Amino acid sequence: MDINQIRERLPHRFPFLLVDRIIEYNPGVSVVGIKNVTINDNFFPGHFPERPIMPGVLMIEAMSQVGGAVILEPDVKGTSGEVFFLAGVDKVRFRKPVIPGDTLVMRMTLMKMHKRFGVAKLEGKTYVGSELVCEGEFLMATGSDPQARFLYP
Repeated sequence: MDINQIRERLPHRFPFLLVDRIIEYNPGVSVVGIKNVTINDNFFPGHFPERPIMPGVLMIEAMSQVGGAVILEPDVKGTSGEVFFLAGVDKVRFRKPVIPGDTLVMRMTLMKMHKRFGVAKLEGKTYVGSELVCEGEFLMATGSDPQARFLYP
């Protein structure tokens, strides 16, 4: 998926859309997305001016957005008007700092999906090259958003 297809699926917009491309997509199973980290990202001037490091919470957010691409599957169920919410994170570990010039490769694998309750559990691993930089388990919830019709032009 290119950025236009991602924007059709996810409600996030600048400056909070943290996925540049989906490079692998297995419906209902897993998804791999990338984020190109650049010095132009709006968080670097404050984190940190002398040693820019991507905030861990934004890595978690980027991973959850990639996970949302596998949860909000229009080819599996009609999801227009639905959004997803990060409901919890467990076992998150940051293994190495992420700096400008890095490319995050985020693999999110669906572990459990309870469609009746709109809850999913995913396992996520993020790499820069072959090095694991972040991993964790994500609990996500889908829900109807009465404003969603305004999010999808």
